[in-house]
Amino acid sequence: MTETDSIAYDVVVLGAGPVGENVADRTRAAGLTTAVVESELVGGECSYWACMPSKALLRPVIARADARRVPGLRHLVQGPLDAPAVLAHRDEYTSHWHDDGQADWLKGVGADLYRGHGRLAGPRTVTVTGPDGSRRTLTARHAVAVCTGSRARLPGLPGLADVRPWTSREATSAKTVPGRLIVVGGGVVATEMATAWQALGSRVTMLVRGKGLLPRMEPFAGELVAEALTEAGAEIRTGTSVTAVSREDGTVVAVTDAGDRVEADEILFATGRAPRTDDIGLDTVGLEPGRPLPVDDSLRVPGTDWLYAVGDVNERALLTHQGKYQARIAGAAIAARASGEAALEAEPWGAHAATADHAAVPQVVFTDPEAAAVGLSLAEAEAAGHRVRAVDVDLASVAGAGLYADGYRGRARMVVDLEDEILRGVTFVGPGVGELIHSATIAVVGQVPVGRLWHAVPSYPTVSEVWLRLLEAYRDS
Repeated sequence: MTETDSIAYDVVVLGAGPVGENVADRTRAAGLTTAVVESELVGGECSYWACMPSKALLRPVIARADARRVPGLRHLVQGPLDAPAVLAHRDEYTSHWHDDGQADWLKGVGADLYRGHGRLAGPRTVTVTGPDGSRRTLTARHAVAVCTGSRARLPGLPGLADVRPWTSREATSAKTVPGRLIVVGGGVVATEMATAWQALGSRVTMLVRGKGLLPRMEPFAGELVAEALTEAGAEIRTGTSVTAVSREDGTVVAVTDAGDRVEADEILFATGRAPRTDDIGLDTVGLEPGRPLPVDDSLRVPGTDWLYAVGDVNERALLTHQGKYQARIAGAAIAARASGEAALEAEPWGAHAATADHAAVPQVVFTDPEAAAVGLSLAEAEAAGHRVRAVDVDLASVAGAGLYADGYRGRARMVVDLEDEILRGVTFVGPGVGELIHSATIAVVGQVPVGRLWHAVPSYPTVSEVWLRLLEAYRDS
């Protein structure tokens, strides 16, 4: 093992996923020299094992479902999906798990890429152990940004490793369609992968510990998604925990707390995420390995003037787009501090404050139907002490929904703050609603008064006319 002299940069970024890439982009744009350290693929989880491959798998599923609801077209799309073609399409969107293009992008913005495992070695210092065992030391004049993301969290079941379970990585990169698939969990990964693999030909059984699906959204979201999954052929068992797993002659057996045996060819555990902070040297700067890193709204770790934690590692909002948002805020804050600015724009919604993490996180679940939400649910708003009212509308009542699909089923809710007359949260569930959520995000972020929303005229006949129906329901309630 060899080691070179230390190399100094203004900023060192640990992790070259979308979050790390965006921090590097912002700091380079500000003229700061930046090094990025990556132990796997440049582009990270999102590009190769999460957002991109999962949506590539789901797009044909949703397109077929939509086509089956359109007169004159439905009879042409009654057959099965071409699974090999769908998987090949997925492979194209992951660049066949090669990161040349992403690495070239980093080079294009002027950041230096170091491949290997990066660990903190005291304040402002990172050691990089390369694939060949060589070691380099990088020092940061202004900031180290930890952007190492998260990994799938697996339960502590005896013998689980011998079962070779799927996590989100295997679920999005599998080369063949399992005949039978057990999905353990009821959140976003569980519902999206159940939707994809059921449509591709698997017989899916979902084992859900809670009362229903998508527990972090309004209850009706999980109910409508569960109804559709059941109609598609999936079996959903709620209030069910897995107590033991084994693989017998190639068959996975899951034993539930009720003593039932469920058999399948593969089993996916979609049971949460854990921050990748266990082996990055946090102990060398007085922090606990394996734990999420606390940060202020500029994404800086309290008690330091140099350490930032951006994206999943801080567990503020485990979503790629939210991590990229944090990266833009962190990059701007690093640049401002490096330039000697006396004060940051740290007030809520300021240039250096990740306020949306608290008040306006948008999310789309790409199931059939889609579920999309931003801001607070009714329960969250009430728990936060807001005096609110929920206003619900049947999405099928909108002319555009009927044109979009025969038998359209969906629901919309806005949570109105009765004191400020602004929206605290909005949820849509139904085919195609993912494209509606940004209008709701603007309304929540902009704290647009309900009275002003009457002047935001939706085009006819689009599904966005649901905004009028919501406003009318609020007026008349």
